Amino acid sequence: MKRLTAAEIRQMYLDFFVEKGHMIEPSAPLVPIDDDTLLWINSGVATLKKYFDGRVIPKNPRITNAQKSIRTNDIENVGFTARHHTFFEMLGNFSIGDYFKKEAILFAWEFLTSEKWMAIEPEKLYVTIHPEDTEAYDLWVNEIGLTDDRITRIEGNFWDIGEGPSGPNTEIFYDRGPAYGQDDPAEEMYPGGENERYLEVWNLVFSEFNHNPDHTYSPLPKQNIDTGMGLERMASISQDVPTNYDTDLFMPIIEQTEAISGKNYREHKEDDVAFKVIADHIRTVSFAIGDGALPSNEGRGYVLRRLLRRAVRFAQKLDINKPFMYELVDIVASIMKPYYPDVDKNKDFIKKVIKSEEDRFHETLEEGLVHFNALKDAAKNSNNQLKGEDVFKLYDTFGFPVELTEELAEEAGVEVDHEGFEIAMEAQRTRARESRQKTQSMQVQNEVLSSLTMPSTFIGYDALSNETELVAIIENGESVESSKEDTIQFILTETPFYAVSGGQVADTGIITNDDFEIEVTEVTKAPNGQNLHTGTIRFGKVSVGAKVTTQVDPNFRTFVIKNHSATHLMHQALKDVLGTHVNQAGSLVTPERLRFDFSHFGPVTQEEITKIEQIVNEKIWANLPVEINEMPIKDAKAKGAMALFGEKYGDIVRVVEMSDYSIELCGGVHVRNTGEIGLFKIVSESGTGAGVRRIEAVTSKAAFEYLSTYQETVNTILPKVKVKHQDQLVGKIDELTTTIRSQEKTITDLNKTVASLKMGDITEQVEVINGFKVLAVEVDAEDNKMLRELMDDYRSKLQDAVIFIAAANDKLNYMASVPKDLVAKVKAGDIIKGVANATGGKGGGRPDSAQGAANNPSGITTALQFVKDYMNTL
Repeated sequence: MKRLTAAEIRQMYLDFFVEKGHMIEPSAPLVPIDDDTLLWINSGVATLKKYFDGRVIPKNPRITNAQKSIRTNDIENVGFTARHHTFFEMLGNFSIGDYFKKEAILFAWEFLTSEKWMAIEPEKLYVTIHPEDTEAYDLWVNEIGLTDDRITRIEGNFWDIGEGPSGPNTEIFYDRGPAYGQDDPAEEMYPGGENERYLEVWNLVFSEFNHNPDHTYSPLPKQNIDTGMGLERMASISQDVPTNYDTDLFMPIIEQTEAISGKNYREHKEDDVAFKVIADHIRTVSFAIGDGALPSNEGRGYVLRRLLRRAVRFAQKLDINKPFMYELVDIVASIMKPYYPDVDKNKDFIKKVIKSEEDRFHETLEEGLVHFNALKDAAKNSNNQLKGEDVFKLYDTFGFPVELTEELAEEAGVEVDHEGFEIAMEAQRTRARESRQKTQSMQVQNEVLSSLTMPSTFIGYDALSNETELVAIIENGESVESSKEDTIQFILTETPFYAVSGGQVADTGIITNDDFEIEVTEVTKAPNGQNLHTGTIRFGKVSVGAKVTTQVDPNFRTFVIKNHSATHLMHQALKDVLGTHVNQAGSLVTPERLRFDFSHFGPVTQEEITKIEQIVNEKIWANLPVEINEMPIKDAKAKGAMALFGEKYGDIVRVVEMSDYSIELCGGVHVRNTGEIGLFKIVSESGTGAGVRRIEAVTSKAAFEYLSTYQETVNTILPKVKVKHQDQLVGKIDELTTTIRSQEKTITDLNKTVASLKMGDITEQVEVINGFKVLAVEVDAEDNKMLRELMDDYRSKLQDAVIFIAAANDKLNYMASVPKDLVAKVKAGDIIKGVANATGGKGGGRPDSAQGAANNPSGITTALQFVKDYMNTL
């Protein structure tokens, strides 16, 4: 067997299948594009659904890829096993209705055993099959020459996700020899059993049945092949190392972690787990952030936050107690750069995000300890046991591994409800499995649409109408020769109607004939690439072969192209103002407005919005020429053309150039020069998810109407504030604001005076608790502003006391203050977090000053008592 680097294996695999007539499908971003069913791209086939279910016919039915993937259903196992990962690469070869079992098996065997390729000794390979798959058995025996003792029949060898395509599969295992698996059960010591000796390296799925809604199975119209080989596993075999983590994909990361920690890999088992967790998680997080995801409290952002926190906790076992994960990004970029250059390209941004998240988590750990202490105290007051759901919350919310909670609990003399924790953990796993089952669903091919192979040419770049022929009609999902139905789908020999694509909506318009008229309401892409029109028959009978006249709605198209071209200008302006990390994450271009989603860490400020608007309008007023040319993709990239995030491009691409300012690959329609756009105005900026911002804007007539509405509003305000001209408006508002603030201050001072009179001499209410002077009282404050002012007043009078004040109105508000010379012994933030936990509220802050609130005003008695009890424990 050859000793190869992971990069060499990846390239060798792709080269092999190119020789076998396959086209290479580029690795898609980890954040799914146009697929809301997936949280992450989790397999090589996940990006090929459109080919397998027939929505798109591939240029070549033979496909191969190296696909970066994320799976997080078994996070807790990562680091403890030899091969569990959250980020991995799946090498795959696929057949869309072309070759089937024989070729798939022969290809796999040749790649693994041929001297030209992997050169693995054939006697070290074993296979598993489904018991009823006699065809696969015959192929392994008669074509490959395996003996029966090297073929294991396993009932579970059937790929089935519920409704949809399914079929048997065959797996290939590598025998690592008797040195492995010595501690595994004897009854599991076979290929396909739970052991370390026989390592699965390749899974070949024969998709030949449709799992019907009634749970019967019927043959698929076309049989498909879907295979997957884990690059990390194959590297461990080729490099003859015991685990995936000992390969060249991970060892440079581990070595850098050794240098940071001062500890050595392979010296202590517990330390090795930490090294592995860090190495796995930094790969996942680096790639995910590079592909547009950002840490947050929901969805995929929550996954990233959890991974980072888990890595930081394990780093503490290596005595790393500072932010450091961001320092490993350069190593990840260097290892993966040959095939995945984006991590290296975006590494500065990735490091910034990770560093920020690490800083935040080190603060969160302190919050978690406060939460644990409150749970511990509650346990001591009941059955001396931490509830399982509380242990899970510490794990899931605060990133506490259960081992940490166990250690802290043991020190505190309380027990842990392990069974309850496992129930909560299993519930989470069940949710993940159910989500996975739903997300992996795939439709069955639409044979009617797939069979439409007649040519159809789009001429809409240059014309809005033409004379052409109607060559296919689809009525209620069936191909027909004529129709009187209200709604039909159809194909034209030539069409000026743009099909929805790249965020640009489809054209609308009319198709006429002496015998009928059709109103075109939608245009999409048929599986074979033709523009598939959807329309309503206004009158008459429509027939295949009819000669027709087309007319795109010119007004509709005019405003669409203005907005589309403005989107290109804004995309570049965003990069100029916010940074090169900005990438398009989605768009919608309609006649009324444009919507643009993009990756960015944090809101866009008003100052930045103003600057972006200014840049775009200056480019509009410069009347830049818009040139559109088709060229080889390598030439387009050499010109600096911007490829949109997640888009797939062919060898020949369409390049839209707006002078030398904006150069993008785009198949949409555009203005001839930027001056046609007229005017550009951003109307909103918001967040749509973790690390994704959205800008909505208007141009041309819509921009004028938007600004006119603003002017009407200003004209309405002027007489109300008693000024005649709008240039006086800001000054008048400043004057009114000053007056209002002065009056508010007078009211506040009066309220403070009233509150102080009610409180009397506060020095008389100070208690000495456990050696500390403590003021813990209810006050009369209508809002947080007044509460802060009372705190400032009390702090100035009681400079050596711990102060806690609370006010009960619609909700409970509370604040704490600790003299700076006491913060080593007692922290305001700890007091507030404890109160928040006791009252079901929230809160936090600095060691010397903190505040919080709870929705239950009646909790004020609990809050005051907690503070006194807490001070007694110090």
